[in-house]
Amino acid sequence: MTYDVEHFISEVRAKTGHQPEFHQALSEVFHSLQPCLDRFPKYRHNAVLERLVEPDRMIIFRVGWIDDKGDYQVNRGFRIQFNNAIGAYKGGLRFHPTVYLGLLKFLAFEQIFKNALTTLPMGGAKGGSDFDPKGKSDNEVMRFCQSFMIELVRHIGPDTDVPAGDIGVGGREIGYLFGQYKRLANEFTGTMTGKGFGWGGSLIRPEATGYGLTYFTEEMLATRGESIEGKTCTVSGSGNVAQYTVERVNEFGGKCITLSDSGGTILDRDGIDAEKLAYVMELKNERRGRIAEYAAQFPGSEYFEGKRPWGIPCDCALPCATQNEIDLDDAKALVANGCTLVAEGANMPTQPDAVDYFLANNILYGPGKAANAGGVAVSGLEMAQNAQHISWTREEVDNRLRQIMQTIHNNVRFTAAEYGSPDNYVLGANIAGFTKVANAMIAQGIV
Repeated sequence: MTYDVEHFISEVRAKTGHQPEFHQALSEVFHSLQPCLDRFPKYRHNAVLERLVEPDRMIIFRVGWIDDKGDYQVNRGFRIQFNNAIGAYKGGLRFHPTVYLGLLKFLAFEQIFKNALTTLPMGGAKGGSDFDPKGKSDNEVMRFCQSFMIELVRHIGPDTDVPAGDIGVGGREIGYLFGQYKRLANEFTGTMTGKGFGWGGSLIRPEATGYGLTYFTEEMLATRGESIEGKTCTVSGSGNVAQYTVERVNEFGGKCITLSDSGGTILDRDGIDAEKLAYVMELKNERRGRIAEYAAQFPGSEYFEGKRPWGIPCDCALPCATQNEIDLDDAKALVANGCTLVAEGANMPTQPDAVDYFLANNILYGPGKAANAGGVAVSGLEMAQNAQHISWTREEVDNRLRQIMQTIHNNVRFTAAEYGSPDNYVLGANIAGFTKVANAMIAQGIV
């Protein structure tokens, strides 16, 4: 008996209201699960989908704080603890004006399967606030983070829920959040990841998503007897993920020619080498400037205001900015311009019709839940180091990261082949992640 996935998704949409990102993630995952649901009736009989779409809990709270003028400000805080069938909740915190319930539900839902693919025992969660750290002083950010943690502290712990950073939550914010947690809980534990190396953090954590994306890309290319060496890559974004993707692609002999931010895209046909990348890191991480300044700094490069990189010819496209940044027109332009691989450093950056177009045109397409899992994988490694009260060397962490990304790739590809589509990484990633979580849910009963 065929499971009516479309009817089920329609019911969820009707019940949950206007949450387009969450509905998009559900549709993408559940449609690709169809052959698995048909092959194994136990998932229908145990109502796994019905249970899986409902978060274990959704926490929404007021965050009041005082700005530098002495005025009272109010933001909204969230934590979505979606599923802990295979381990403690794990997922980042995002501080950005666009944050709302539906966005975080999408991110937490994706995190369930991404974490399952890492081979580490981590459940899925996400959280954050509509607070915007841009333009705020360090003292304002500290006061907000401390107020945010006053509520969050009662919902997290090293064996309960371990938050990390995300957009708008970097080393500064993690420091303030962890300091307040330590103060309130009266304990120094691995309750947050992304900490500084001198106080419980892991080496390679800032680099992990970008490095992991590059390792996954190399594995994908190897299936066609190719490598990153000699490839021209377009990269979107200019934060940590984009920066360390460029760094490792350079080390592998490739050439990245673009970066972007919300204002536009820079194109450097000579490639963003180590010297230029160091400038980008200083610009974005320390001065918090705009990528347009790159074009003024390096003659011969160009800046395209309000544009994304996807109309520029390349061999590989590596979206590292935000969700839904590649639409169908972008996908057509990439294919027409000779792109043969798209691997996602961001979460769900490709719109559904664009994904379909890539798959229909034999493009190697690596979905974010597999390709960008390196970040949460090293967060899991940080948790392991905290639990043992030890620190691994940079080489140890990097080797473990590379092994995890290879394992994810092989698992995804094997699963896709098992269902008759060896190059369909979407199918493989969704089924591999789902079956691990679903089997654990069934084994643990109705909880």
